[in-house]
Amino acid sequence: MSAQSIDAGNAPAPGSRLDGRVVLVAGAAGGLGAAASRACAAAGATVVLLGRKVAKLNRVYDSAAQLGPEPLLYPLDMEGASPDDYAELAARLESEVGRLDGLLHCAADFAGLTPFALGDPAAFARAIHVNLTARAWLTQACLPLLRQREDAAVVFALDDPQRVGQAYWGGYGVAQYGLRGLLDTLHHELRSSPVRVSGLQPRPMRTPLRARAFTHETDYEPVDPAVCADACVQLLAADGAAWRGKVLELRG
Repeated sequence: MSAQSIDAGNAPAPGSRLDGRVVLVAGAAGGLGAAASRACAAAGATVVLLGRKVAKLNRVYDSAAQLGPEPLLYPLDMEGASPDDYAELAARLESEVGRLDGLLHCAADFAGLTPFALGDPAAFARAIHVNLTARAWLTQACLPLLRQREDAAVVFALDDPQRVGQAYWGGYGVAQYGLRGLLDTLHHELRSSPVRVSGLQPRPMRTPLRARAFTHETDYEPVDPAVCADACVQLLAADGAAWRGKVLELRG
């Protein structure tokens, strides 16, 4: 897997289109997930909003519906969902929508910075599951649908390994390294298929997750997640093929 960086000021310009495409956004109620859902809708996609917080999903639904095709809601808690639940999701997408062109992984679980020796084992396992295992299960369930398209994309939102590889990041940090391994594995397995896999490492964003980790951030200011949303659209659109097997890093 290779990573390439671009300045956020030179981020992919709006204009990548998703007309006629169906995009599933996991973690659609979160900061980046919500912003990306709205950007995908504005680019012409029918967005399937997956998340566990129904009230927040409804708000994203309302805003996305004003920008493009009517979205679809699919409430699901990825912490408790089983492979059978993801298989049922894929089956419903096939029967009710008939296609899936893109899968954007934004769901995340992070309880806060904790010394490993003092960490809750259950919290460590939960972070590994939500941030890595559940993403793998969801991708596996959606692959048959994605393979039916001439061009399809799986995009993983990733954190900066130089940050999360340091002390106290626990299961979240470990899962982030695992995600990059999963991205590599899927890229090599799917390189001759119509399904391309890529990653997006956004700039630090103003989200609840970041607030729990950086209460005294001094290096540079976080940005609104909407600043990074156009990059999600580009990776999901046809012109995202240039990023197959790569990680797009947005820098300030």
